[in-house]
Amino acid sequence: MSIWKRVTNLLSKPKPPAPEKSMLQLNPGDICEVSLVTYEVTGKVQNRGRNAALLTLKDGNTIAYLYIEERERLIYALYTPIDGRLDHPEEVPTTIELDDREYHLEEQYAGHVMTAGKTPFSQNGEQHVWQFQSDDNHLLRIEWQNGRFMLYEGEDILPADVKVIRAT
Repeated sequence: MSIWKRVTNLLSKPKPPAPEKSMLQLNPGDICEVSLVTYEVTGKVQNRGRNAALLTLKDGNTIAYLYIEERERLIYALYTPIDGRLDHPEEVPTTIELDDREYHLEEQYAGHVMTAGKTPFSQNGEQHVWQFQSDDNHLLRIEWQNGRFMLYEGEDILPADVKVIRAT
């Protein structure tokens, strides 16, 4: 290495560090922590129109789903799948009683989603979502895509309880 190249390297500015990934940018293979539990991200369903994603998380045999949406602030909700069935997307009621808890429809929307990794829905497409909340702040989420329903029960998560451990 020549003396001029060494001097140039000493005087040049160091490269800025790569910005850290946000939770919305995580992909399958990344590691995150939610409420002090470390999960591997195994799948992602992203709705770019809403700036939202549903991450499939795995901790051993436990599978959970982290919903992330960026509005005026980041919103997080952690869900677990539940058994249940509905016949048709036009028949989703505005009030659902489940395990002696009454859920009320908060929001209903549809949009094109992109999938990656292991997700409840294996292909991209139009997805319809109904989000419910009970009076004691429990959440219920219903998704419909390509003739298939998924139901989830969950709760809101504080942003301070969610962090990226390792991102590729």
